[in-house]
Amino acid sequence: MTLKSENGGLVVVGRFIGFDGENIQVETEYGALTLRYISVSCAGDPCPDLSTYVPEVRFSGASLMAEILVPSLVEGFARSKGLQVTFEQIDPLHFRQTLFADAVGTPVGRFVFHVATTDEGFADLIAHEADIVLSLREVRAEEVRRGREVGLGQLDGPRQSRIVGLDALVPVVSPRSSVAAISLTQIAAAFAGDFADWADVGEDAAPMTLHLGPATDGQAQRFIDEVVRGSERILSPTVVHHDSYAALAAAVVADPGALGILSATALGATQPISLRDNCGFVSAPRVDAMKTDDYPLTAPLFLYLPSRRLPSLAGDFLAWLRGPEAQLVVRRAGFVDQGAVPVPLNTQGHRFANAIVAAGDEIPLAELQRMVRVLGTQVRISTSFRFDVVSTRLDAQSRSNLLSLAQAIRDGRYDGRPLMLVGFSDGRGSAEANRELSSARAVAVLRDLETLMGGRFPEGVVVETEAFGEALPMGCDDTEWGRQINRRVELWVAE
Repeated sequence: MTLKSENGGLVVVGRFIGFDGENIQVETEYGALTLRYISVSCAGDPCPDLSTYVPEVRFSGASLMAEILVPSLVEGFARSKGLQVTFEQIDPLHFRQTLFADAVGTPVGRFVFHVATTDEGFADLIAHEADIVLSLREVRAEEVRRGREVGLGQLDGPRQSRIVGLDALVPVVSPRSSVAAISLTQIAAAFAGDFADWADVGEDAAPMTLHLGPATDGQAQRFIDEVVRGSERILSPTVVHHDSYAALAAAVVADPGALGILSATALGATQPISLRDNCGFVSAPRVDAMKTDDYPLTAPLFLYLPSRRLPSLAGDFLAWLRGPEAQLVVRRAGFVDQGAVPVPLNTQGHRFANAIVAAGDEIPLAELQRMVRVLGTQVRISTSFRFDVVSTRLDAQSRSNLLSLAQAIRDGRYDGRPLMLVGFSDGRGSAEANRELSSARAVAVLRDLETLMGGRFPEGVVVETEAFGEALPMGCDDTEWGRQINRRVELWVAE
């Protein structure tokens, strides 16, 4: 397309990127440019016609999100605005949802979907063929670099991603298997080819076969990145990749020696098994453990956005996603929502029993008694905060949790109920140093929360910090996974 200013002093020739109703974005030899549309004349097939313009938002990425979750959210968004929705299949990999003001009215917006993979979603965004990526993993460094080069901004920045729900990676075996639990260290070793038989992990002898989803699937990539490569190993060539979750599940069900990794939403007839560690901690992908991020393989579902302006329809939809109506849709679609829920003290007996059993000589009884005394009058909220490895930066799920907490405070949900951010640490180093470190983390979360609130909390809202260091472990400190899950800040509220 060619864009010219009214006096002809400016001529821009380039490839159409997008139009938000007021501004047009064009890819040129000088990079991506944004121009106010009413200030230029436009020549070329992509030129928007203002008389017939309908806002359009293009999604591309993971089929798990494109086929079920996000279309359900679009329908919920339309209902909340009093709009009608129609569905149109364009071809096997593309469909469109059109929003109408009434059953026979003029369209007020369109959501167009490309059902693909996480890899293809980022490729479409970088090629300016999508507005929003549906991703089952965090953006990779190479995608960040390429996105920056084509004017998408900083894709790993906090303002360019959203978490719309939670899933989990689950180790699964055949219903004919007697295996009940396995450690992450053993899983990593198995998928790296270090084990060939179940006897290698202390089970009855039987050949072990390994199964993953498609190599381009975000869930499989996340597993390889975080579990296999995270243990400084590489994936074994003997691992069988399947074209779909259904095919993966069927293969595991049919083979008593199989070990697979599946999405919690696609377990089929497989038998899920728990994660255990050398200290006796056992973790299962329960809803409460995923909400609190206590299950090590919790998998957030991401939307990634460009830095350029999108149609106001997209902004309205993204804002709606943070509300309670959207969280209800997420639950009904079979995923775990991010809504904060109370975790009463009387349901946490196992955690406190582990605290007593795991307490070393550096954690005196008086400190455990102080922890129970302080928290005994409180209720834990499922909102938790953890940090990137070797970093003071909150991880992606925690950044989303912080935004949700700030919104809940603005909405008045904690008026008159004192909040406490409670810091915990792993067990490396001295107990006193760890208590100070966990206190610093709690203060850092409080500082970030205050920043989101504009520097001050509403009248009647009190947020304090407390810290107990290594006194309440969630995992064993002999692995990075265990240490990572122990380094956290929990949210507690007065009963």
